[in-house]
Amino acid sequence: MKTLWGDYYINMKAKKIMKGDQAKGKKPLFVQLILENIWSLYDAVLKKDKEKIDKIVTSLGLKIGAREARHSDPKVQINAICSQWLPISHAVLAMVCQKLPSPLDITAERVERLMCTGSQTFDSLPPETQALKAAFMKCGSEDTAPVIIFVSKMFAVDAKALPQNKPRPLTQEEIAQRRERARQRHAEKLAAAQGQAPLEPTQDGSALETCPKGDEPRGDEQQVENMTPKPVPQEENNQESFIAFARVFSGVARRGKKIFVLGPKYSPLEFLRRVPLGFSAPPDDLPPVPHMAYCALENLYLLMGRELEYLEEVPPGNVLGIGGLQDFVLKSATLCSLPSCPPFIPLNFEATPIVRVAVEPKHPSEMPQLVKGMKLLNQADPCVQILIQETGEHVLVTAGEVHLQRCLDDLKERFAKIHISVSEPIIPFRETITKPPKVDMVNEEIGKQQKVAVIHQMKEDQSKIPEGIQVDSDGLITITTPNKLATLSVRAMPLPEEVTQILEENSDLIRSMEQLTSSLNEGENTQLIHQKTQEKILEFKGKLEQHLTGRRWRNIVDQIWSFGPRKCGPNILVNKSEDFQNSVWTGPADKASKEASRYRDLGNSIVSGFQLATLSGPMCEEPLMGVCFVLEKWDLSKFEEQGASDLAKEGQEENGTCSGGNENQELQDGCSEALEKRTSQKGDSPLTDCYGPFSGQLIATMKEACRYALQVKPQRLMAAMYTCEIMATGDVLGRVYAVLSKREGRVLQEEMKEGTDMFIIKAVLPVAESFGFADEIRKRTSGLASPQLVFSHWEIIPSDPFWVPTTEEEYLHFGEKADSENQARKYMNAVRKRKGLYVEEKIVEHAEKQRTLSKNK
Repeated sequence: MKTLWGDYYINMKAKKIMKGDQAKGKKPLFVQLILENIWSLYDAVLKKDKEKIDKIVTSLGLKIGAREARHSDPKVQINAICSQWLPISHAVLAMVCQKLPSPLDITAERVERLMCTGSQTFDSLPPETQALKAAFMKCGSEDTAPVIIFVSKMFAVDAKALPQNKPRPLTQEEIAQRRERARQRHAEKLAAAQGQAPLEPTQDGSALETCPKGDEPRGDEQQVENMTPKPVPQEENNQESFIAFARVFSGVARRGKKIFVLGPKYSPLEFLRRVPLGFSAPPDDLPPVPHMAYCALENLYLLMGRELEYLEEVPPGNVLGIGGLQDFVLKSATLCSLPSCPPFIPLNFEATPIVRVAVEPKHPSEMPQLVKGMKLLNQADPCVQILIQETGEHVLVTAGEVHLQRCLDDLKERFAKIHISVSEPIIPFRETITKPPKVDMVNEEIGKQQKVAVIHQMKEDQSKIPEGIQVDSDGLITITTPNKLATLSVRAMPLPEEVTQILEENSDLIRSMEQLTSSLNEGENTQLIHQKTQEKILEFKGKLEQHLTGRRWRNIVDQIWSFGPRKCGPNILVNKSEDFQNSVWTGPADKASKEASRYRDLGNSIVSGFQLATLSGPMCEEPLMGVCFVLEKWDLSKFEEQGASDLAKEGQEENGTCSGGNENQELQDGCSEALEKRTSQKGDSPLTDCYGPFSGQLIATMKEACRYALQVKPQRLMAAMYTCEIMATGDVLGRVYAVLSKREGRVLQEEMKEGTDMFIIKAVLPVAESFGFADEIRKRTSGLASPQLVFSHWEIIPSDPFWVPTTEEEYLHFGEKADSENQARKYMNAVRKRKGLYVEEKIVEHAEKQRTLSKNK
């Protein structure tokens, strides 16, 4: 078989297969043995050579029907011959049996990878959980083997397609009974027609006596009894049933077996904390455990293409469908007979949901059906996301234009079955800052004259900042809380692109670090960090130190306070304040220090303000990306003095006298807690009445400081980008490039496919410009080019959305108004309009009436 492909030839004299062409004009082995036979069949059928066709059919031992043999379409004849000679079903089944590995060949590394979610390591799992690894490797079907099943997705099928709802063929006994009942009814009709009225009571009596035996009432009773159950299955047939697509890894899945349903967020460690008896506790008396349910396997199905066949049991290593899990499984889950099993890692899809639309019913009274339909769609499609925004909008997040249309059709026709209104696609953007430009918009180096103009422009931008906020020439923002008790100094710096990518790749590790830090802050007894997790954290820290080098980034990694938004995003908050040192790398010992306990609550307010600022930027309220906020100064001296004086007054009122030696130390340690307690207990406090709680003031002040720090830097929008792969012939390459350039696309690579006249073009295309791209490129190329779009990355739009001409060359090139299209400004204004924000644009430019030349004559 190995010599069938490649540079191998058959030598008829030596009757051997030899490497390399021994004579001129020889054909390779694959062409000579396989392709020539197929080509001869096609040649005979297309030329309608009946003698050759009969010879081929006879030599292959095939039986072709007379209808197919006489058919005028050659495709029908070829299909009839090839379906018997080379049936594709047999070929695919044989290939699956030969090429796919056996379930017994699973490796230990793959088992450990399946059992560990996120940044969790196999050694950190409980001993009972680690013992399940042997069951995975053995893949045994004994009664003692634990049953482990992984549900990868849920798919919807019509209730009519279920085996229990299909009409089954009647048995011979049922046919005989129905024949007897029909004969009785016919005899009754004849008797009634002949006017034998006196015999009716006896016949009715005999019919009533035989009714229990034959289970068939007569007359009107039969019609009523037959008609009443019909609406119930009719309602069921209109519904969608969900089948779980699953694979058995260990044990035998039997119908009716009780089993644990473990969600993706289930943790065996959480089970041990809530259940004192551990994993040996009886399953019927368990307390409620998050993300765990206990149910029975109702129906097991064999997936035979579009058909479903009933099964009583399924041995390990097989794929099956499970019915009755729609109330327990949303998208994926792990089924196990033991609660010690961890949830498997969910499937990773190459297509990332990126395109959003808001959906609402045309008739407001149908909102419950829409909500129910969206829940069913979310369960049926593993790649779709359903969100409810703060504004109350129901948002559908899909992978692209085609996927969006498919989801909307399913929602209207299958799940909700109502008319819906769909908004324009909501394209996500990100906001960031960059280094100051070195060249202007006409690609000239910014000299002294130009710098003067840019400084004037910067001063105009800074004039928008309210009074009371100090702006340094280096971009340092100094802002004070409304009650004048605290002062914050914040600077914004752009992160290197490599660091932003590292933060995105390690979001799961950052999330686990945040969970550990929060548990330590709350004083919970958590298990020690496993060695492998520590190694991952140190490796992550080392990567950041490797890329954050230079004078500006000195010791910056050790001072990282938080990540954002949502505490796991691609932005960082750095604390350079000398009064309070806190870091995400801090261990449990440092968390218990007096200084940390004194400033912890106020520090949480600073972090909350940073999270709010990174969640919605100043340009168009989109999340930030690749920004480092440095807290240079955090002055709380006035707040401490105020808290100390208030605490002293309260102490004098309550205690009368106190020792002077310890008073200052106690006041200094507990000033912040005392003031918070005092302001929360006394509602008539002037601080609380005028400005609210001090923690809330810190949140708002930190948020405003971050926004102003962004505004004094060069701001840019980041657009979501698709990787576009296009296959086209050489004749239409120019048209393909024209469509790409029109939609702000950029060609990365172009190569010719070997052996064909097709070119493979790889390009990047903004998601905002991708709607209608596939249809346009097919129309322009007459169907000779087909694109494939997959979400790839975020990319900075180079143009400045706030740019105005400032130099003489720019005035000459762009004009005084500079009203040429700015791509970044167009995107920004579109997002601001959609969100109801203020858009700076002129509706009417010339209000005077325009008269035509004909009227002037």
